[in-house]
Amino acid sequence: MVQKILCVAEKPAIAKAVANHLAGGNVNTRPIRGNQYVKNYEFDFAFGPPWGNCSVTMTSVIGHLNGLEFEPNYRKWGSCAPEHLFDVQVIETVDDEKKALADNITQQARYAKALFIWTDCDREGEHIGAEVRQAALQGNQRLQVKRARFSNTERAHVLRAALNPVDLDERQVNAVAARIELDLRLGASFTRFQTLELQRLGESLADRVISYGSCQFPTLGFVVDRYFRVKNFVPEHFWSIKVVHRRDDMDVAFLWRRHRLFDRMAVTILFERCLTARTARVSKLQKKPTSKWRPLPLTTVELQKLGSMFLRMNSQHVMKIAEDLYTKGWISYPRTETDQFDKGIDLKKLIEKQVQDQTWGPLLNGAFSTPRSGRNNDQAHPPIHPVNYVVSTSLSPDERRVYEFVVRRFLGCCSEDAKGESTTIEITYGDEIFHANGLLVLQRNYLEVYTYDRWESSQQLPTFHLNEVFEPTEATMTDGETGPPGYLTEPELISLMDANGIGTDATMAEHIAKIQERMYVEVRSRSGAGRGTAPEAATRGPRGGGGGSRGSRGGGGGRGGARATGTTTSGAGGVLEFIPTTLGCALIEGYDNMGLATSLGKPFLRKEMEVKMKEICAGTKARREVVQEVLEGYREVLVTAIRQVHVLRAVSYSSLLLVY
Repeated sequence: MVQKILCVAEKPAIAKAVANHLAGGNVNTRPIRGNQYVKNYEFDFAFGPPWGNCSVTMTSVIGHLNGLEFEPNYRKWGSCAPEHLFDVQVIETVDDEKKALADNITQQARYAKALFIWTDCDREGEHIGAEVRQAALQGNQRLQVKRARFSNTERAHVLRAALNPVDLDERQVNAVAARIELDLRLGASFTRFQTLELQRLGESLADRVISYGSCQFPTLGFVVDRYFRVKNFVPEHFWSIKVVHRRDDMDVAFLWRRHRLFDRMAVTILFERCLTARTARVSKLQKKPTSKWRPLPLTTVELQKLGSMFLRMNSQHVMKIAEDLYTKGWISYPRTETDQFDKGIDLKKLIEKQVQDQTWGPLLNGAFSTPRSGRNNDQAHPPIHPVNYVVSTSLSPDERRVYEFVVRRFLGCCSEDAKGESTTIEITYGDEIFHANGLLVLQRNYLEVYTYDRWESSQQLPTFHLNEVFEPTEATMTDGETGPPGYLTEPELISLMDANGIGTDATMAEHIAKIQERMYVEVRSRSGAGRGTAPEAATRGPRGGGGGSRGSRGGGGGRGGARATGTTTSGAGGVLEFIPTTLGCALIEGYDNMGLATSLGKPFLRKEMEVKMKEICAGTKARREVVQEVLEGYREVLVTAIRQVHVLRAVSYSSLLLVY
């Protein structure tokens, strides 16, 4: 008797792609009751031992099936004190809009010998796989459960994954379960606390939910911190010495080794010594080969940062487009920390697929250089790279730009470093040392295809000789003032989040979008006026919030169904920069002024939480142990905040006076 295998993917498009690859195109498609997007694909496939030839039903979910909620008695805002939400019972239920999907899995599992899970191979995907398993076991307790490990939907890769299934990683499942519970308890308790307290101030806060998230608040804190650095900046006067010498019809500017000093008298004395000396001597003359290294293989964080810089898209939109390209089979899985290619990947074959392109194909002359290896390997996915070639006319404008960037980055990684020759001339003038640098680019190599990097030849330096003495054409004492830093840009914000462990590479864009949706920050183009306004402007917004917690995938605003609500795509005007609203500033200032051991606006509590999640994944800590440890740390903060709530009210009230 032919055995039946049930396969479940995380997204409908992945289910369709995998089914077509495994079936060789011979697929029967059937709708399911209650959801127009999810289908059941029926076909035959020869799995490896012990299953052999099997009848297969391939279906999918749409992100998480389940959500976590408090017991009904504690879902209303006035049901208990906010701090009690740290301890009350929570229950896991199937989301109402996902019940049809869960019922379909339960029904199909009744006739199956085994369940193959095809969710994305990361922490979140592992937990979604566990939810699928839970639904399937309700229909068949004797079901064998395996998961397919894959990083793209290219046919050969899918076939290998089907023939080499592995077990679910229960540690990763537990880590996500801990994160979901903590997000619910922390988010609900602090949201209720600050909303109920600040609504009493009336005006624009009277009917507004003031949401809290353990990743969103440190993200907001970075923006507010930079804003006050700009606002409170005090310029300092500085002085410097400039030396210019004209030779062979070229003006050579020599830079002062000290760069600048903030003491006018000291610079005056040093400058007068130079003038007294009258002549300068060439004390160092060096010509040497130099290189500009080709880029490292592409990670998720780099894709988000560089997408914001070069493609003029916000990070959430970049990731949405990258996921679409992955789902369609054009690029590898776009959520990865790995910046080194495994030796088993045939990179030359991937390059050959791109030769046919009319834009970058002619630049591929057959030369190949093994890519550099970075320090990171998440042991789950390779760096982001193209897996198939697609003509640009088959893609939308934004898909075309992201795909081109991924391709050019990959081809750049597999090219030679750019080669050049650098010249350094160092002179001693009085007691001071000055230098001039020149660059001649000899071989552009990777720069020909990776056009996002810049490395240009400078003006050629005239001939100087070691120990030559000459009288500079011009020597002047200059002055100026230091300038403030710019407001925080999206690439800078992502770098800060990455360095401080706020979110994962897969969720950073969502946290940035969230603080915009909550109207804690506004965004504008750095090069000119944008849609954002100064923090003194009024901030009004719709009510929001929720009583339950699910994972970060599925449904509106999560992976698998993300909407770009509240975010913008920067046009040609420039890189996006973030300005905190009045409310955003008030929240961070309020918690900072409470005298907390660790303010909610700082990254330390959340960073510690992420470290503990990794400990669960490593097997050194249990889920319940981590949940209790984290809750105790935040409980101390909440108790102190409740005692010091007058500080938060005072700052917020003062901000309201600025608005009105």
